[in-house]
Amino acid sequence: MPYAKELRIAQLAVQRATLLTKSVFHTTAKGTVSKEDHSPVTVGDFGAQALIISALRHHFPDDEIVAEEEAAELIANKPLSERIWSYVQATMLEDESAEQELGGPIQSEQEMLDAIDMGKSPGGAKGRIWAIDPIDGTKGFLRGGQYAVCLALMVDGDVKVGVLGCPNLPVDDSAPLDAHAGENQTDAEGKGVIFSAVLGEGATSGALSRGALSKEAPIHMKPIEDITQATFCESVESGHSSHSDQAAIAKLLGITKPSVRMDSQAKYGSIARGAGDLYLRLPVRADYEEKIWDHAAGDLIVREAGGEVTDVTGKRLDFTLGRTLKANKGVVAAPKAVHGKILEAVKQVLSSK
Repeated sequence: MPYAKELRIAQLAVQRATLLTKSVFHTTAKGTVSKEDHSPVTVGDFGAQALIISALRHHFPDDEIVAEEEAAELIANKPLSERIWSYVQATMLEDESAEQELGGPIQSEQEMLDAIDMGKSPGGAKGRIWAIDPIDGTKGFLRGGQYAVCLALMVDGDVKVGVLGCPNLPVDDSAPLDAHAGENQTDAEGKGVIFSAVLGEGATSGALSRGALSKEAPIHMKPIEDITQATFCESVESGHSSHSDQAAIAKLLGITKPSVRMDSQAKYGSIARGAGDLYLRLPVRADYEEKIWDHAAGDLIVREAGGEVTDVTGKRLDFTLGRTLKANKGVVAAPKAVHGKILEAVKQVLSSK
């Protein structure tokens, strides 16, 4: 299979990073700081990013990396840095069997800080570039909802490999989503799934574990025979997606089920395996640019599961223009057979504003 090594290292790195995030998830004080855009970042974000980058640097030293976090805050906050280092050390010990294959163990707190800061690539249309979101859905992570550890490889701007670790989603692909899937979640037994895809090779899911990877199974989007019975997924935060516009679109399509609001690319994984049907992320500001790390892995997984992903104008997501999707507005993800109908309703509602 093409990109077999990249896929395996990505899966192992994401799985190891989720072990760290799960440890932090169960603490009441998650070491939260606020970035310039007022979005939160936690001990889990920094530690997961360090672990993933160290594995990528060991196996693919010439590849570029686009990652969300930077180490400046930690350099200025020694106690916070030491706390993250303790989580990184503990996770490497806990996942020692995978460490042998992943290689490149982090030997010191300074190495950890250096690794975090290796994600400053400007991105672009040329070469091999990894996109990392160490915790997508940090607000969901903080409130006890859904979140995802996300990693994707782009080659000349085309997403080739995508992996999502979703600790709070059920392992069972047939478990349906309900309106409460995004709140009061746990990573108890039966929870924790890793979604993966390679371009042209389909999408899979498997149980998150430690050490060796679990057996994977192919996943496919669910055919929608009656659009009025479809399940919408949307963001929890109204600042991320217009809830009022989505409600108008649902009404236009005759959908009466309440939407499932959950954080992170867990939405992409959920519709890719047929637990949900549609994912809309509708623009809330004309000047907002989506980040590539928030969509690259999920975009590929949905497309390889039989779906179509575009922006609200019908254009494919363009990962060639740097660290943001500056050529796109919003996201519409649905099974290929009904994507056009969904897009038509989106355009109708947005054009009437």
